[in-house]
Amino acid sequence: MFAPLPSSTVGPMVDQAKGFLVEDLGDGLYWLTEGIYQVMFLTTGEGVIVVDAPPSIGQNIINAIASVTDEPITHVIYSHSHNDHIGGAGIFPAGVTIIAQDLTTEHLKNKNDPNRPIPTQSFAESMTLKVGSQTLQLDYRGVNHSAGNIFIYAPAQKTLMLVDVIFPGWTPFPELALAQSVDGFLEAHNQILAYDFDHFIGGHINRMGTRQDIETQQEYFGDIVQAAGKANGAMDFGAAFGEAAERGGHNNTWAFVKILFDAVTQQCADEVEAKWIDRLGAVDVFTFDHCWTISEHQRID
Repeated sequence: MFAPLPSSTVGPMVDQAKGFLVEDLGDGLYWLTEGIYQVMFLTTGEGVIVVDAPPSIGQNIINAIASVTDEPITHVIYSHSHNDHIGGAGIFPAGVTIIAQDLTTEHLKNKNDPNRPIPTQSFAESMTLKVGSQTLQLDYRGVNHSAGNIFIYAPAQKTLMLVDVIFPGWTPFPELALAQSVDGFLEAHNQILAYDFDHFIGGHINRMGTRQDIETQQEYFGDIVQAAGKANGAMDFGAAFGEAAERGGHNNTWAFVKILFDAVTQQCADEVEAKWIDRLGAVDVFTFDHCWTISEHQRID
């Protein structure tokens, strides 16, 4: 049985008849979700800027925008290159300006995927996008979840978007949400908190976040780092050799390694789950995976 979900996981209800929910964040900025993926869009008086296009929302991105404005879509921003967040971008009209970080652009050129049109405008470190009455600040602060994953900041609305790093109210997807850089993923929490924001959009799950959500997830991973270090320092090589031999693997190096590292991971997970099971959703589901990733990172880096 999975553990009951804590109150931190509760989000607004999506109208199943429509298939999406739009929340007005003020001054032309909107948050859109179908309950699992998220989009941000901004009306400017001269057109709509859309950030990301998850295929799971698909045509409802167009429908959601049309429900609040008759402005045309003129700009699309890719948070990063992954298909699950931008693989619906083929629905946008021809001629829109598509913006991404240089590494995302290069990756998409190599993929040549019609569902992820190649950006028409690209930047290396920072870009200020001004359209009509609105401004968005785009910043690249290094590899975290992926190369090219950017911070999208709406200063007037005090809203920040960074995808696949923070999962408000929940433990992240396995292995630090498949982060390409463990150090970058952990440091991203500090980078987020350096912005002045009231609303945080993480790209996943059923609600937006607050500063407290970022601080809570940072504390959670701090505990994992500490527990993994403790478990690595207490590795029992003899017990692992003994168990491998008992299971017919006395000459099987990988069997020994798996038993040894699984024991480290389990020790870490047991300690962290006991503390966090009532604070974040699905801690019992994915903490083991995070412990494996962190403990292995400590062993090799």
